[in-house]
Amino acid sequence: MGKNILVIGGTRYFGKLLVQRLLNAGHQVTIATRGHASDPFGDRIKRIRVDRRNERAMLAAFAGIENYDIIYDQLCYSPLDAAIAVRVFAGKCKRYIVASTIEVYRGLLASQKSPFAEDDLQILAQPIDTQYPWHDPKLATQCYVMGKLQAEAYLYRDGSLPLVTVRIGHVLSGPEDFTGRLAHYVDLVRQFAPLRYANAAAASSFMSAQVTTDFLVWTGAQTFTGPVNAACDGGLSAFDLYLRVGMLLDAEVRALPVTHVVRPGELSPFDYPAPFMMDTTRAASLGYRFGHSDEWLDHLIRQHDLAFV
Repeated sequence: MGKNILVIGGTRYFGKLLVQRLLNAGHQVTIATRGHASDPFGDRIKRIRVDRRNERAMLAAFAGIENYDIIYDQLCYSPLDAAIAVRVFAGKCKRYIVASTIEVYRGLLASQKSPFAEDDLQILAQPIDTQYPWHDPKLATQCYVMGKLQAEAYLYRDGSLPLVTVRIGHVLSGPEDFTGRLAHYVDLVRQFAPLRYANAAAASSFMSAQVTTDFLVWTGAQTFTGPVNAACDGGLSAFDLYLRVGMLLDAEVRALPVTHVVRPGELSPFDYPAPFMMDTTRAASLGYRFGHSDEWLDHLIRQHDLAFV
C-alpha cells in the first residue's frame, strides 16, 4: 500500500533519485523546495514552494496538513533548521528521517583505532549554539560539520519527532555530482598532476548515490529509530582513490607526501590525518547489507573520465 511521503529537498543529487524510487514503489510524494531548481517528475508529484529556513513560511505552508507517513529531511543543516522541523512537524508524521553525515564524527578523528559506531558519538552531550550565524552563505562550508552535529543534538534532545538520523558515508556519484570530489581525482590523473597527500593509510567510508537511495527507501519501511551508519565495505584513502583512478585509466601517476604544515585547500577531498571509517554493525543487525565499493566505484570513475574528454 502506498504511503504519503514528504521529501524536503529532492531536486538534485541523491534526493532526486530518492523521489524517483519512491514514485516507482507506488507512494504519493510531495517535495518541499524553494522552487529554484527544476525537477523531472511532472504531475506525478505534489510541490510545496517554501524556504526551509523560514519558520513562519514553513508553519504557514504545512498548517493544513494533518499527517505524513514518512518525512525525509534532506535539508537539515543546523540546529535552527532542526528547531523549525520540530515546531512544524511534531505530531504530523509517523517517521522522520534526516540525511545526516559521516562528518558528525569529525571531532573524534584519531581518538580510537576502530571504526566509529553510533554510540561512540555522545550526541546528547553536544553543545548547541543557536546564536551562531548558521544561515550566512559565506560560512556555508565552515558550518557544515558543526551544523549537522548540532542539528542531530537538537532533534534528539527535543525527542518529539519519531527520528532516524542516517549518517551517510561520503557519497560519490557520476558527472552530475555538483561537489566535484571524484572528478577532482580524474582531473589530476588526466592532467598528469601529482597528488599531494597527508596520510596514505587514512581510509574513509564511501557510498554511491544509488546505494544511499536504496538505504533511505529501506529505512522508511522499517520501524527502528535513532542514529544509523550507512557505508559500503571497502574504505579508501585519498591516496587509494588516486591510485585507483590511475590504474583504471592506465595512466602513470605521482603521489607526494606532505611533510609541512598543510595550507587551506592544499589537499584533495577525503584526505584525512587519521582513518575515518564507520562501523555498520547496527545496520547489519537490522537486516541491511550495503555491499562493497568495488561494485560501483570503477563505473563512476569511467563516467567522469568520459565527461573529462
